[in-house]
Amino acid sequence: FPCPTLAAAMAAKRGTDEMRDRVVLSEFGVRNVHTTDFPGNYPGYEDAWDQRRFEEAFRVDIIREEEGALEFDMVGIDAAIANAFRRILLAEVPTMAVEKVFVYNNTSIVQDEILAHRLGLIPIRADPRLFEYRNQGDEEGTEIDTLQFQLKIKCSRNPQAAKESSDPNELYFNHKVYSKHMTWIPLGNQTDLFPDADFRPVHDDILIALLRPGQEIDVLMHCVKGIGKDHAKFSPVATASYRLLPDITLLQPVEDEAAEKLQKCFSPGVIEIQNIKGKKVARVANARLDTFSREVFRHEGLKNLVRLARVRNHYIFSVESTGILPPDVLVSEAIKILMGKCQRFLNELDSVPVE
Repeated sequence: FPCPTLAAAMAAKRGTDEMRDRVVLSEFGVRNVHTTDFPGNYPGYEDAWDQRRFEEAFRVDIIREEEGALEFDMVGIDAAIANAFRRILLAEVPTMAVEKVFVYNNTSIVQDEILAHRLGLIPIRADPRLFEYRNQGDEEGTEIDTLQFQLKIKCSRNPQAAKESSDPNELYFNHKVYSKHMTWIPLGNQTDLFPDADFRPVHDDILIALLRPGQEIDVLMHCVKGIGKDHAKFSPVATASYRLLPDITLLQPVEDEAAEKLQKCFSPGVIEIQNIKGKKVARVANARLDTFSREVFRHEGLKNLVRLARVRNHYIFSVESTGILPPDVLVSEAIKILMGKCQRFLNELDSVPVE
């Protein structure tokens, strides 16, 4: 028989391991939400930061990559680092967007300032790494810091339309102003600088305004390089978020009707039912798919059979690009920006005299 003292020590270690490695979701709250792995906090644990140990534990796994969307796991980091990546993706990776709108004629029902705001939010397919930031106060753009677009369109009647028709698509020409009507006007020697460039809106079917016969829009736009911290129109992502990896543990066998009820408490694919010796037995198939609605806690007969937790250092990132740059490029650019921040911090430390 095991020694009671040894058994108590092993139970204490399991509790400590859970506190360090798992965020536990209970019926009325969440436990172990704070990072506690700092040196000396737990006797017997070596929690001083070590580069070799970090490099062995850290990894990045690409889970799903599609056009415009990327899902990847970042394992072995602290929440502060994960959040730094998220914030950089949202607010510090630069893009090109409409900054100045010169209105020569606008007789549509859309006011000038609303029209300018709409144009600013249209994502522009242009690699920001090819351009420089425009100097503050510069009124005139140059070929190295500005992209120029023109939107000139006028609505007119269709003389061949049927008299009894009430369909605007048949009655009028150019009554819908789309982003595809924006045309790039090269500045300076941009034609030579970018011979293969195809600067245009990411999507051609963004509706800007509706016109009626005689109404006209004639504007010139200047796109400049900027970051989401200055204005949301410069943000390169539609969403950039992360969540901790779910960890679902069945504390005892769940069979027959209870197994079927348990399966319905989780997202599809999380719990599967196996047929073992004529009995339906529940097992955790893929905890990653769960959204943690905690529906299981509503059932008295089930809530004590399951432990819901999240792995503290395993982050599932989802990055959805607006189409300006592919999501994998956005992630690599965010990493470069974070590395630059760290290098500047180290340089500051080196430059400060030590008393």
